[in-house]
Amino acid sequence: MAVITFSPAQAGDFERLCALRIAVMREHLERLGRFDSDRARALFSRGFDPAHTRLIHVDEVFAGCVTLSPDDAGIELQHFYLAAGLQGQGIGGRILELLLAETDIAGKRVRLGVLKQSPARRFYERRGFAFECSTEWDDYLERSAGQRAL
Repeated sequence: MAVITFSPAQAGDFERLCALRIAVMREHLERLGRFDSDRARALFSRGFDPAHTRLIHVDEVFAGCVTLSPDDAGIELQHFYLAAGLQGQGIGGRILELLLAETDIAGKRVRLGVLKQSPARRFYERRGFAFECSTEWDDYLERSAGQRAL
């Protein structure tokens, strides 16, 4: 079984994490007619916070990133990107389980947004997240501390 570890992000990680975001999101954004590399870069730049971002390593090799930002009511999970070659193997689910175990211990609810029509919505719903609200391009999901998966 693959070993998953985390390390803190640094400001210098911006370029490779932005490139990962674009690679992971491009197909989904193109499907909605919303892909624009400049806009994708600007959005990531506005939300990139190395203090709350972790690099994900699988078997000691860089595999992705995730941001867990505190907000007024709990934690905002953002920028959870896993390299395409590692998707569909259960690794993302294992990573999310590790993160949710932390937020459960802290008694924090977790909120996140997913692009409309993204398969990520089902991924999160299977792990206890429920629909909260919707905007033009995104659906927002929430999971209370200790919420059991479906």
